[in-house]
Amino acid sequence: MAVGRRDKAASFRGSRIVVAIVIGVLLGCVIAFLFPYGLFNPAASVQNRRIGKTNFQIGSSSCESSERSKMLKSEIVSLSEKNSELKMQVRDLTERLQLAEQGKDQAQKQFLVLGEQHKAGPFGTVKALRTNPTVVPDDSVNPRLAKILEKVAVRKELIVALANSNVKEMLEVWFSSIKRVGIPNYLVIALDDHIEEFCKSNDVPVYKRDPDSGIDAVGRSGGNHAVSGLKFRILREFLQLGYSVLLSDVDIIYLQNPFNHLYRDSDVESMTDGHNNMTAYGYNDVFDEPAMGWARYAHTMRIWVYNSGFFFIRPTIPSIELLDRVADRLAKQPNSWDQAVFNEELFFPSHPGYEGLHAAKRTMDFYMFMNSKVLFKTVRKDAKLKKLKPVIVHVNYHPDKLRRMKAVVEFFVNGKQDALDPYPDGSE
Repeated sequence: MAVGRRDKAASFRGSRIVVAIVIGVLLGCVIAFLFPYGLFNPAASVQNRRIGKTNFQIGSSSCESSERSKMLKSEIVSLSEKNSELKMQVRDLTERLQLAEQGKDQAQKQFLVLGEQHKAGPFGTVKALRTNPTVVPDDSVNPRLAKILEKVAVRKELIVALANSNVKEMLEVWFSSIKRVGIPNYLVIALDDHIEEFCKSNDVPVYKRDPDSGIDAVGRSGGNHAVSGLKFRILREFLQLGYSVLLSDVDIIYLQNPFNHLYRDSDVESMTDGHNNMTAYGYNDVFDEPAMGWARYAHTMRIWVYNSGFFFIRPTIPSIELLDRVADRLAKQPNSWDQAVFNEELFFPSHPGYEGLHAAKRTMDFYMFMNSKVLFKTVRKDAKLKKLKPVIVHVNYHPDKLRRMKAVVEFFVNGKQDALDPYPDGSE
């Protein structure tokens, strides 16, 4: 019996040991799962040390940032002072630039535009610059017009005329003469809807501007002088687009292609109202004032005006300035005659209170680009001159324009030698 009890006690102790081992294993698994890096992690202590060190650095950096803030404030004050100095320099340079733009240093400006400076050559070989460079075309000024000009112009040149319904009959004679000669590059600027339709029905290149109250009112009902004054505003866009324009009134008969007779060496190339070499190209006119005694004779320079109804204008800065000047004066002086203003701006020199236009100009051959005074007063009465074939005839001196235009066609085109005879030298 005693042996049996001992066996049972030993068996019970063995069972408890097994249970303890099982519990220990399970507890170890739980601890291993919950604390994968162990109960005492040396990395954690290192991390704690780093955090402490960081806190120390933050504390020290706050002191440094205070000092740096003071330094930055000092630098800002210094930069503000420098900025004020730079502003003064910019203001000074701006004033100098404005003076330069006002023409205080024209020679240097020309050098900057046209290139390097040159030494003067030997006597008799020096020639000044005559032909100004053209502007850079800017299609954004008027994209619709740019597309039309691209189709119509030849070598960036074309004839342009303004017309409203008041000149419809003359316009027809005008474009008929152009077609007869075979000139392809011409354009009518229609100032009203009727002229636009009339041109389209006759296969004439036409352009009608976008609505503009200031221009449209004059364009629809204005007389010759009023309509003529509009061209200086309208032509600006053509030049900005990079095109040379042969501006033409409609009281003109074309007998040859004018583009074959241009020099293209000046900003403006114009026909003259002169009727001989002196009046057309200039002369020394002596004014006599007897009361001055020994100095009684004063020499003056005279030239008859350019005709603002027929001129070739290149797309240059002086040309555009000319258009701007004339348009501005006509707007401020509505009773002014556009031809008078056109010539004053071209010829008047700079003087105190006024800066003249620096534009190159050329007078056209008055026999080739003939006005009606030359034709009716001189040419038709001279056997040799009657054999001339001018490039154009401009009926500018006579009010009975349409009748004389038709007579010019009969004389020069149809060979009717007495076609001009019924008309007096001047107007009736």
